[in-house]
Amino acid sequence: MTATLVGHWPLAGDTHDVSGNGNHGENRGVDLTASGPDGRDGTAAVFDGRQSAMLVCDSPSLRTGSEDFALAAHIYTEAMVDDPLGDIATKFDPQRRKGFNFGLKRHSAACTSLANYRNLQFGIDDDALDPEWTDCGQPGRSTFVMALAVHEGALYAGTAETAEDHAGHVFRYVGDAQWEDLGPLDGANAVMTLAPYEGALYAGTGRLKLLGSSLPESANSQEGGKVFRRDGDAWVDCGKIGGERGSYAEYAHDTVHSLEVFQGRLYGVPLYTQGLFCYEGDQTWTDCGSYGRRAFTLGAYRGALHLLDNGPGVYRYESGDDWTRWTRLAELSGVSQVYSLAVYQGRMVVGTWPEARVFGAAPDGGWSDMGRLGEELEVMGMAVYNGKLYAGTLPLGQVYRYDGDGRWTCTGQLDTTPDVTYRRAWSTAVYDGKLFFGTLPAGRVMSLEAGRNATMDRALAPGWRHVAAVRRQGKLALYVDGEEVAASAAFADASYDLSHGEPLQVGCGQHDYFNGRIADLRFYRGAPSAEEIRTLAANRSTEG
Repeated sequence: MTATLVGHWPLAGDTHDVSGNGNHGENRGVDLTASGPDGRDGTAAVFDGRQSAMLVCDSPSLRTGSEDFALAAHIYTEAMVDDPLGDIATKFDPQRRKGFNFGLKRHSAACTSLANYRNLQFGIDDDALDPEWTDCGQPGRSTFVMALAVHEGALYAGTAETAEDHAGHVFRYVGDAQWEDLGPLDGANAVMTLAPYEGALYAGTGRLKLLGSSLPESANSQEGGKVFRRDGDAWVDCGKIGGERGSYAEYAHDTVHSLEVFQGRLYGVPLYTQGLFCYEGDQTWTDCGSYGRRAFTLGAYRGALHLLDNGPGVYRYESGDDWTRWTRLAELSGVSQVYSLAVYQGRMVVGTWPEARVFGAAPDGGWSDMGRLGEELEVMGMAVYNGKLYAGTLPLGQVYRYDGDGRWTCTGQLDTTPDVTYRRAWSTAVYDGKLFFGTLPAGRVMSLEAGRNATMDRALAPGWRHVAAVRRQGKLALYVDGEEVAASAAFADASYDLSHGEPLQVGCGQHDYFNGRIADLRFYRGAPSAEEIRTLAANRSTEG
């Protein structure tokens, strides 16, 4: 099918469609005076990452059905951001799980790692196929896959082990349920957290007390609490948070439970002691203080660093040259611990214990109960995947999908280890078009594909980039600056009819509001050729 332009929004001073199809956009707070990729003022739209968006009413020309289609645009993102970059364009009916999603993902506090960072993703779904979980193997002798993270085209796992001569390792997934062992770090029994930062992968270690999962304690008593950076084929020691002895009375920080990147800096928190620490380079960490309780994990949202509490609270950390401020944002009713954070439909949502409930933040500062996940007790890793929010649980090690209005659908039990009290679906990441979860006590990784997805498993470089999402002859493809960077598995076109009555949303969607600039957005029926996409990428003007 020849590609036909059915929507063309230069976003040069207005939100009009110049394709001739009348698909004009409704401006909801978008600044249309910005400079575009050619440097001229008034040739790009600024989306503030908070509430601005453009909506295009549904029309027959935008209903692609089971046909090929494509979207293409120039987008601009800053190098230093403190919020998810968000959705570029979405036409999706979440109630019917039908349509497409195209944007950039950041998954922090999932559960303790920065699992996805600046990853471009494009997915379609028709709720036609019931997805099933696939066993992706056990990394080494793992009991607990504590961390998952995507970095430079690969999926990495951090593990916890139990025997006296076993240490936590980092593994790289090589496919077909096989994992490459990248070695232990400091000999502690757990690698608790992973995070990509400044082009490298960082890992935090810990002495994990498995009694918290009603398992026998590890015979390995080696202290952790260090952070390491992967440099070529070696691990570089980046120091121990708090130094060799902790900053709080007699306690040593023997764990690094969570790592997060915020405003261009790397932060970490321990598990069994208080404190927030910032990496200064070499082996030096600055003590940023404490709000008076232990924090479980870290997440960046709306310009602030957030800490999730060993209690009912969510806290915000802010600092200047000579001041620090801790603000309690939530005191969640009936909650004893807050474990995980995700950004879904522009809201911060958190997973809790002891009733496995998810709560969502409201613009007025309040919090709403989004429902309980079955009869489970705890919500751990959460991720937004192809337009839907997924969450892992304890004690059955299940994963649930949020279907709106407090309804959660169980997609399967990932850990069926017999004769144990607790099973966890703890860590999660989106990689190679699939959703991955790590488990305890089986220590395995499982994956699921809902619909079809193409994911760029490298961080999108900041600045102006040309991006394109293409459905072509039973495959999805992603292009950056005219080159194909990712493709989906093949599928039957008839299995995915995307027609529905929801609007096309630009700069917002199921994940978050877009944080950056967009210029020369185009919507095609039929798929442009690779050469046509290269030509679009080379044209930095929004005209024509």
